[in-house]
Amino acid sequence: MQSDEAAREYAKEYLQVTKESLSGGYIEQGLAELVPLFRKAREEGRTIYFFGNGGSASTGSHMATDISKCTIKEPLRRYRCVSLADPIPTMLAWANDVSYAEIFSEQLKNMGDKGDVAVGISGSGNSPNVIRALETARKMGMSTVGLIGSGGGKMRPHCDVAIVVPSHDMQHIEDTHLLIGHLLTAYLRDRA
Repeated sequence: MQSDEAAREYAKEYLQVTKESLSGGYIEQGLAELVPLFRKAREEGRTIYFFGNGGSASTGSHMATDISKCTIKEPLRRYRCVSLADPIPTMLAWANDVSYAEIFSEQLKNMGDKGDVAVGISGSGNSPNVIRALETARKMGMSTVGLIGSGGGKMRPHCDVAIVVPSHDMQHIEDTHLLIGHLLTAYLRDRA
């Protein structure tokens, strides 16, 4: 079987840009800021809510699943994680009856409590429904976290902890957000 040299070169270039987007120490700093928030949420029996659109929605679902399942350490409490992008009928009802910008915010109003953690994920940092949910979370006394790219966008000022991938390329931003989710899960499993 013949190999495609153009594909090999493309992969090499893609991986090089990915490596560059991981450098600079911002991931290590972000992890150092996230871990205390997540530990406190577990210790106090608080809920961690994840939300985003498209690929970011699936990243939030992935993180909620991994953190709640892969970090069980008896006799410690389990992490309580919820992806607000998963209840599709609920989201569609809010989108249809109120506004798409409110699909996560309204769910937080129903379920969230002071002391919970809201994790918004957006490659652009400009998703209106993510920003609205972070605004709502702040008003409710929750800690707010952003996994962002593209310089942080309008979302950054609404985050107590913001991890901003230094890229404007959505694939590299989403690759890095997945890596952060796996790194956080592994740390909470192995060290926290």
